[in-house]
Amino acid sequence: MENQTTDFADMPLTTEFDYGDSATPCLQIEEKHFAATLLPPLYSLVVIFGLIGNMLVVLILVKYKRLKSMTDIYLLNLAISDLLFIFSLPFWAYYAVHDWIFGDALCRILSGIYLLGFYSGIFFIILLTLDRYLAIVHAVFALKARTATYGILTSAVTWAIAMFASVPGIVFHKTQKESTRFTCSPHYPSEQRNVWKQFLTLKMNILGLVIPMLIMICSYAQIIKTLLQCRNEKKHKAVRLIFIIMIVYFFFWAPYNICILLRDFQGIFSVTTCEGNGQLHKATQVTETISMIHCCINPIIYAFAGEKFRKYLRSFFRKQIAFHFSKYCPVFYVDTAERASSTYTQSTGEQEVSAAL
Repeated sequence: MENQTTDFADMPLTTEFDYGDSATPCLQIEEKHFAATLLPPLYSLVVIFGLIGNMLVVLILVKYKRLKSMTDIYLLNLAISDLLFIFSLPFWAYYAVHDWIFGDALCRILSGIYLLGFYSGIFFIILLTLDRYLAIVHAVFALKARTATYGILTSAVTWAIAMFASVPGIVFHKTQKESTRFTCSPHYPSEQRNVWKQFLTLKMNILGLVIPMLIMICSYAQIIKTLLQCRNEKKHKAVRLIFIIMIVYFFFWAPYNICILLRDFQGIFSVTTCEGNGQLHKATQVTETISMIHCCINPIIYAFAGEKFRKYLRSFFRKQIAFHFSKYCPVFYVDTAERASSTYTQSTGEQEVSAAL
């Protein structure tokens, strides 16, 4: 996702001119102002909701579910990936309006963290898809394969691959003074600038869109076929959830991938005017921000949509948040205590214990 960092870090505030694929310089004053106005508030919203949602996922998985299955391992790693992705956003939000003041080391580190969060998030979504495929289509084989041990091993390999894919972001990003501003942006070898730029864009499209979509389509097609053949009252809900997962992923990521493909291959797509170049940059900024919202949606799709997960979440709020709040509100304390005493019986207690095991 090297070009993602370029979009909000390089484009708004690096240089006064953008030559693109032509020799004619294009002023980007309007695009810079657009980025400075749009990006900070949207990034702030993504940080707030993404941080809350993914921290809750981590808390529930560790405190209640105890990471006993492969699915839990993948969900935990996906939440960590989203948190890494979110961690760098406040810095880029500040940079969209001001100079880069955080130094060269943080420029490289934050670019690497951003890319690591993106690639690992995509890869763990793929692993969750394959996990569902094994559980439903190859249920017998899944009993042996879908263990926490294999989940940890595959997660370690996935992180290693994601780190390798993030290396160009660390290598090419650096701090530099351009005109009167300090910037943090990718600087490719001058004689191979377009080659590197187009190669990394293709890599991002292949790893971030093409491969995940192919795996999702093939896996979910078999899952739907299997569910429709079995007699299960909940099969319609499962099929509906599968369609939601595919549509949401495609909606959030496809527009951005298409925009950066058009932007970095302008010559091929006959986009050679400054006006067209500016429109592409604006579209890239908007679609990039939309794609970031996916890290806020992940907890809802992969965790909160589960019945058990919602039960653990209610239990957490009732026992932790409501209990502490009741110390400052006696009326609320009485109401909470009465509900707890009336609902907790020996049978329900046994059911909660058995559900947690």
